[in-house]
Amino acid sequence: MNRVTAILPAAGLGTRMGADTPKQFLSLDGVPVLLFTLRRLAACPAITDFVIATRADEVDSVAASIKSAKLGRPVKVVRGGDTRQDSVANALAEVPADADLILVHDAVRPLVTLNQIERVIAEAAACDAAILGIPAMDTVKEVKRASLPNDVALITATIPRERVVLAQTPQVFRASLLLEAFGRARQDGVTASDEAGLVERMGRDVHVVVGSERNLKITRPGDMELAEFYLPGAGGPMTRVGIGYDLHRLAEGRKLILGGIELPFPKGPVGHSDGDVLAHALCDALLGAAGMGDIGTHFPDTDPRWKDASSLRFLEHIRGLLAEHGFRIVHIDANVITEKPKLGPHFPAMREALAKSLGIAPSAINLKAKTNESVDAVGRGEAIAAQAIATLDR
Repeated sequence: MNRVTAILPAAGLGTRMGADTPKQFLSLDGVPVLLFTLRRLAACPAITDFVIATRADEVDSVAASIKSAKLGRPVKVVRGGDTRQDSVANALAEVPADADLILVHDAVRPLVTLNQIERVIAEAAACDAAILGIPAMDTVKEVKRASLPNDVALITATIPRERVVLAQTPQVFRASLLLEAFGRARQDGVTASDEAGLVERMGRDVHVVVGSERNLKITRPGDMELAEFYLPGAGGPMTRVGIGYDLHRLAEGRKLILGGIELPFPKGPVGHSDGDVLAHALCDALLGAAGMGDIGTHFPDTDPRWKDASSLRFLEHIRGLLAEHGFRIVHIDANVITEKPKLGPHFPAMREALAKSLGIAPSAINLKAKTNESVDAVGRGEAIAAQAIATLDR
């Protein structure tokens, strides 16, 4: 059985993404793109170990993140270079001497499938060099731009598209072949945009295994949206629903804060923060829809930062988490359960306050008042409760 070492170059700045965070560390389905990609590759039992080349200042943090992921395979994190070729060269120096095949895969191609990985490995095992690639669907033109504006080019030839494929990764090579190709390139001062190019220049054959357009490389901002769309089970924009519930005892002398608004009433909720049951129920509903735990996880009552804090701060924090993970609040529906005071007149102000904290229109929030008909602690005026349902899409 061939021993396969996988290399992931992950040292790019991702300037075309226009984001402060390098694209390999952007969040996809709640985890960094790099880790998402690594998990996809780790699903292939043929891959025995990994070498990741990242920026010098990220080596320790990447190593810690991968260690916590418990992939069950040895992973080395090394310093990358200024170019992809430099990063792969640095990683090659750490490949075990007994590796038979070396697989190189873009850290920002997270949607590669197990079938694609296994097929390209099998082809390389048979012929020494293979890559994934897809046929060109559009007519391909060769152009030159000399003496023309940057956004204008002159066609010099039409290339028959049946002769053109668009290269993807993984690219897999016999270890000795790839090491020789990089050695010759270094000696000759040659660079190439992918590993296959360095092997081709030695006159060696490289086979193409048909890949998929879904095996996209995240390069521009719209690519993240497309990757989310292509996630398994997504089938389009993802809609999620979460529920929340909260109850607090009422005590004399406490302020009654509800939906971020102080209501005139002699009793208020007993709690670590302001005890806003409506805001707390909304927190749990939103976190539940996003699969991010509950209010106690994010705002524990053992943390002095949240002592008497406005629960609107909780909602503002959750709003940021949702945005970071690509979620949008579609609608909120909530019940507030109390005997007194009358809540209807205060609902418009509550919707305004909640909507401002969540960055949505007040019309996206529906509030209803209910009583417990004098039954149990709520019915006796000893407590106040709230229920909420939140709908998100991504």
